[in-house]
Parts: sequence; C-alpha cells; structure tokens
Amino acid sequence: MPGDASPPPAPQAPLARAEPFIWLTARVLEQRRFSFHFLGGEADAVDAALGAYLGGDGGYGHALDPDLRGPLSQPLHTAHALRVLDGLGRCSGQRIERLCRHLTRVSTPEGALPLVLPGPRAYPGAPYHPVHDDPPGELLTTGPVVGLLHRNRIWHAWLFRATDFCWERIETLRHWHPYEVQGAVAFLDGAPDRPRAAAAADRLGRLVRERRLAVLDPDLRAEHPPAPGRAADERLFPYDYAGRPESLARGWFTDEEMRRSLDFLAAQQQPDGGWPVHRRAWAPGSSLERRPIATLEALLTLRAYGRPVGPVSPPAPARPR
Repeated sequence: MPGDASPPPAPQAPLARAEPFIWLTARVLEQRRFSFHFLGGEADAVDAALGAYLGGDGGYGHALDPDLRGPLSQPLHTAHALRVLDGLGRCSGQRIERLCRHLTRVSTPEGALPLVLPGPRAYPGAPYHPVHDDPPGELLTTGPVVGLLHRNRIWHAWLFRATDFCWERIETLRHWHPYEVQGAVAFLDGAPDRPRAAAAADRLGRLVRERRLAVLDPDLRAEHPPAPGRAADERLFPYDYAGRPESLARGWFTDEEMRRSLDFLAAQQQPDGGWPVHRRAWAPGSSLERRPIATLEALLTLRAYGRPVGPVSPPAPARPR
C-alpha cells in the first residue's frame, strides 16, 4: 500500500559478511583455513597450502608471516606455521622432527630463537623487526614456538634449553613490552609444569594491569599509551592476551572487562567484512595479507568465547549437468 515502508533487511552475521572479504583478498592459505574452520573444508587442503612455505632446511619462509618478505626461513614464520598446524590437529610427525632440527641449527648460544635471522642477502622486512648480525634470543619468538610444541606433546632435545630460556625470561624480566607478554602467555599456556605456569601467569597478569598494558575499557583507549615503537593506535586488549577462554591470561580480566573487550572486537568489523590491522603500514603487500589473517583470528576468538558469528551465506544452486 502507498506509504507502507518495507522493513529494513536483517543485518548479516559476522561470518557471512567476512566470507566475500576472504575470497576477494586472502591468500590461498587463509582461504583454505577459513574453509576448514567455518565451512567444513578439508584439513588436507590447508596442509597443502602451508607446504608451499616450507623450505629445504625444514623451516618456513616466503612471507608466511607478512612482516618478513623473501624466501628465508625465519622464527616468526615457524611460529605462524605451528599455529596453523595446531588448529588442524597436525602438529606432529616427521615434519615437526625436521623443524626441530632446523631450530637447533638457528638457535642462539642460550638455546633460544632470535627475532630475525640474518641472511646472505637482505630481504625486505618491517622496520620494527630490525636485523642484527648477532641477534639475541627473544621471548617473542621462542615462547610461542616452545609453548605450541609442548601443547602438542612434542619431545626433542632442542626444547630443553629453549624451555629453560623461557622460564628464566618470564620469571626475571621486569620491563615488559606487550608483545613479549603475548609470547610469554603462548609459552605458559603450553608449559608442562602447570603449577609453575599458573604462578608465573598470576605475577604477569598483575604487571599487565599495573603497567596498563591492556586496554580494559575500549571507550577510554585513547588514554592508554601505544605499544612502544609501534603505530599510534597500536594497543592490546584482553582478547589479544587471552584469545581463548582456557588461556591462563583469561584470569587477568573480570567478566565485565572481557565482555567489553569482545564487544569492541565484534564492532571492529569493517563495511567490507574484514577486520582492521592496527599496526604500522610499511609495505602494500604486508598490509593486504595481514587483514585476512586478522579477520580469521577475530572470528575464531569470538567463536571460542561463544559469541554468535552466524552461518555463511547459502551456497549458490548447483549447475545443471
């Protein structure tokens, strides 16, 4: 009838909004991860895509982590690969044995992993990941790798000294960078000594709150200092530390703080269906590749906390034979 207004269309669920963004912008690896985690896709397809980044030395390269370009195997790529394999339930076997031999070869004298390994030639990399001729071991890289290997019950000689390095750093370090805290959490969530991990996490959580390393109220985020050496809007929220509810970092935050954090994360979805990346843009390829990764992680975090992400759009009708 004249004057009648049709009701506005119901808003699409986050997953349905993200699906076209993934198909339009993501690398093959992120497309297949999205399909595996949300569309019932095959783990073999993800595994095959990840294999394209595997080097002849047993490590991973070719910008698997978009911040480091070029073919060289790097610890940041190893941590990324292990997260993918852990999500598939495939963090085991000869591939991991070979990877651990590679980690043994590239470790620092104290048995840890540096942030960036120097190579025979310089390949482009993010300016906040400087290259040193004799790089020190870093918790930011060593913690996630060791934690995921322990989480998957991997035992290798390399792990003994690397584990000791992580414990020593976590229990003695006094000046924390937010991303070091993330590396510590990744280690503690997989460490076999659960009472020791819980005690270390309790101390670390108090430091996070005392030094305002997490934005507890998103409405007041402008009052928090950005991460040292990073972009002006680069701040970490409770979900950045406790990506899953079973993480030891979940106990650092009240239910209300976590609720506000997840509300903020859900609201960050952009009109194109993807999530933004709050870090310094330094190269077009890195920025483009990072957003689908951030989108996958946001959806996985929301789903882990029971937030409704919804179904994807219905599939198109099958073509007639």
